[in-house]
Amino acid sequence: MKTNLFIHTIIMLVFLLLACSPQLPRNEDDEILARTYRTYLYKSELVDVVPEGTSVKDSILLVKNYINKWVQQQLILRKAESNLSDEQKDFRIQLKNYRNSLITYQYETQLIQQNLDKTVTDDEIEEYYELNKQNFELKENIVKVYFIVLSIDSVLNNPVKSLLLSDDQDDHNELEEYCKHSAKEYFMEDQWLLFNKLLTYTPIELYNQQAFLEETPYFETQDSLYKYFVKINDYKIKESVSPLSFEKDVINNIIINKRKLELIKNMQQEIFENALKNNNFEIY
Repeated sequence: MKTNLFIHTIIMLVFLLLACSPQLPRNEDDEILARTYRTYLYKSELVDVVPEGTSVKDSILLVKNYINKWVQQQLILRKAESNLSDEQKDFRIQLKNYRNSLITYQYETQLIQQNLDKTVTDDEIEEYYELNKQNFELKENIVKVYFIVLSIDSVLNNPVKSLLLSDDQDDHNELEEYCKHSAKEYFMEDQWLLFNKLLTYTPIELYNQQAFLEETPYFETQDSLYKYFVKINDYKIKESVSPLSFEKDVINNIIINKRKLELIKNMQQEIFENALKNNNFEIY
């Protein structure tokens, strides 16, 4: 109720800002906001123009822009219609085809929602990966890293470097606990990251990433505010075969999409076979 009152108020404000339209009979249940020749824009058509929570100032601008754009579109449409022949304006075939496409798409969407199995097992993902390894070539370098950012003030006498270089699990746990309370940013997960993405978080420029990765298992750098600690646990160079764990989500989506296509294909085949069996179509 409040939203409708708010939109009504905005529309009235905008209406007063626009040039006055000729006085015309109005529908008691709706209000005319603009006119081009004999085409009218009604208040009811602007219900979804202003998102809930929009400020008064922005709402006035949205409604005013909508009305002005509507007027411009209607004037251009009028001009186009007056300059095209009836044959050029006959879109019955296109509209019919478009409607048919929309109906078919809606049915396929409903079919997928009701019947598609979206559960993909690790075995299925691994099998697809092994059969299609040649299709999983890295486009960028990727890394597995421990990455920690500390303020310059907290760097002195901190245990980060020694704990980071340690292979002991207890040291790893201690470092993670330390980072929870003291680090500005940190990442200590055993998963692949794009190396370029990691570099966006550090003040370092590289001209040869491959050489750097091959020669630098650990590095530190800093700027005026922070010090950055990076331990590279593993890496893969672009154009090599992408690891399964890095492609897992991609493969999951591929398998589901293949199931969608198979579901639609089976539906089409079933409809055809039933129609053929029941003599529901003929080809002359």
